[in-house]
Amino acid sequence: MKKILWQDFGKQMLLSIGIFSVLFLILYIVEWLIPSLQGTLLQWQSPAFIVGIPASVIGVGYVLTIRNPQNYIGFVGGIAMALLLATQFYLQGNLDLVFLQLVVFIPFMVLSLIRWRRLTLCPQHTNQPFVPEWLPRKQLYLSLIILLAILIADYILATLVIQQDAWNENILIKLMGGLMIASSTLANFILIYQKIDAWVWWVLYALSGIVLYILIGNIFSIVLFIVFLIINGSVGISWIQLRKSLKK
Repeated sequence: MKKILWQDFGKQMLLSIGIFSVLFLILYIVEWLIPSLQGTLLQWQSPAFIVGIPASVIGVGYVLTIRNPQNYIGFVGGIAMALLLATQFYLQGNLDLVFLQLVVFIPFMVLSLIRWRRLTLCPQHTNQPFVPEWLPRKQLYLSLIILLAILIADYILATLVIQQDAWNENILIKLMGGLMIASSTLANFILIYQKIDAWVWWVLYALSGIVLYILIGNIFSIVLFIVFLIINGSVGISWIQLRKSLKK
């Protein structure tokens, strides 16, 4: 069975490579047709951009793999993605995001790998299909409180330490950045327990990323997060459909 899971992971990685090959081809053509955009869409001169390419490819492969709730192998890719993202953020000087990837996200993924593997391999699980579930109402309310707490803490950190500006300056940029951190933290944690809500948070992460990079004016990142939105949304829909089909 483990061989089958690795084969599936390999297929999803090839699919991800195909997606990004098409994406980069389109962006190259756009830069060729519109010379004023050269170096804006594809920033080959930036080491962080170059590191971000395999991070994005592996990240999409990771998400496509765990679309199957029994394929815990995907988290191996998730851990590799987090290490690459930590490197990318270090090159960009975003040390808070380096800390987040190494100290928060990777441990969450390791826990997910262990728990998903145990659930997949336990005897009763081999006879009964996995049914994705939503968080209980109390846990949902708790996650909303945690989201708000992270958002407030990140806004304070961004104002006093990172940007060192006034409370009423760059409000939307700071809120979207905080929302990306809060939603991705919740998504990574909730995935440990295989709850559908994780994909809602991943969709919110992609949406807030799109808004943030529109405000910043980074066209490539806008396109990238649109891809993330499509992938995360499609996986969330597949989990919801799986639940409906198994509940009949």
